Amino acid sequence: MIKQGLEIKQTQKLSPLQIQTIKLIELPIQDLEQKIRSEIEENPVLEDVHDSENGQDTGDVSLDEIKEDDYIPSYRTRVNNWGKDPRPEYNTFSVKTSFNQSLMDQLGCRNLTQQEHDIAAFIIGSLDSDGYLRRDVESIVDDLAFRAGIQTTEDEVLRMLAVIQDFEPAGVGARDLRECLLIQLRNCRQSEDVVNAERILQDCFQDFTNKHFQKIMSKTGLTEDQLKRAMSRILKLNPSPGGDISGGYDDHVQQIVPDFVLEDHDGELSFSMPRFSVPELRVNKKYADMLMSAKGSSEREQKEAATFVKQKLDSAKWFVEALKQRQNTLNRTMDAILKYQYDFFATGDETKLKPMVLKDIAERTGFDISTISRVVNSKYIETYFGIYPLKYFFSEGMENKEGEEVSTRELKKVLLECVAAEDKKKPLTDEQLVLEMEKHGYKVARRTIAKYRGQLGIPLARWRKEL
Repeated sequence: MIKQGLEIKQTQKLSPLQIQTIKLIELPIQDLEQKIRSEIEENPVLEDVHDSENGQDTGDVSLDEIKEDDYIPSYRTRVNNWGKDPRPEYNTFSVKTSFNQSLMDQLGCRNLTQQEHDIAAFIIGSLDSDGYLRRDVESIVDDLAFRAGIQTTEDEVLRMLAVIQDFEPAGVGARDLRECLLIQLRNCRQSEDVVNAERILQDCFQDFTNKHFQKIMSKTGLTEDQLKRAMSRILKLNPSPGGDISGGYDDHVQQIVPDFVLEDHDGELSFSMPRFSVPELRVNKKYADMLMSAKGSSEREQKEAATFVKQKLDSAKWFVEALKQRQNTLNRTMDAILKYQYDFFATGDETKLKPMVLKDIAERTGFDISTISRVVNSKYIETYFGIYPLKYFFSEGMENKEGEEVSTRELKKVLLECVAAEDKKKPLTDEQLVLEMEKHGYKVARRTIAKYRGQLGIPLARWRKEL
């Protein structure tokens, strides 16, 4: 026998205001500015007061004072949801030139034919993000013919590659690590150390990568002291020339505008929220007057116009209210982070960072974890000791010997100190690093050491060995 029943589930539907607030919370400040501009362009009820100075007495009334059936005269339509304080001007940080654009700028300074320029530009477009050309010349010749309609030869492509390899940063356009390092050395003043470094890379590259120092000295006739100096010169070279400019960024200009600025008032820490190019909003006089003229009118056209304006007015009210809620949410979240990580913000010492996860801040603010995640994403704070993404302050942790919880950043810092202090002739293995960490009061498993070592870019012990 089949039983039938009715199951009632309670679901929560987000209001238009909640949806809009969520979307605004996710935006960093420069995207928020663009969003406000777009809203002004799309909603004729709204104006930017800085774009419309007509000298009239606009009053000082917010949109949420407008009631459902009110028709407000133009002198009462000012919206000022940011207060009367002047908005400070903040510079953008970490503005980086596109790697490809930098190379193209240098290409434009060379005296080349149009075909040579086009071939070189194609090669630049074929470089990896680290500045290497990892495609063979023959395939580039074929692609130039089929994709760009340029008939060329391998010799011409190699000539244009040589032009690019003369660009900054030194080493760009190399086809492997060996060529990259040699290009950089050839751009240096040819001292004894540089010449010996070139010999090592040219004649003993495999022994160099395997750190077979005795074989290198046997093949080259270099003394141990000469080898040390040459190796020191090589280790100062850049194995990833594309990183000098691109820094791992995508091929467009990157800008960081701090959403928060740390402030110190006589030892009491607080923060401000920069209002970078955020416009004030008000109801357009033309449409406010249209609402007034429609009051009590029976004419159909005026009624329809009033309905249209009322819809736009409601949309404006939601938008401004969403802006306020965004500001409140960011303010409460940053306040909770500041109090949780107060010791770090007071000193700038990474070891003072406490283990902190999204749930910790969610519990302190009363917001959902998803809301905290949206706030943290793409937001930055400017401090006296640098600019940090809010994500930086979140990390898991573990206990030390005293049972106190410490952050993974503290553990990584101690690990770096252990590696820095090791005897480079006999670098510490992961098992030995476990013992060193225990001496410092941290009980860490070998696999955890290997994990942190990889995240910090610390090579295996045999790769850290020096003469």
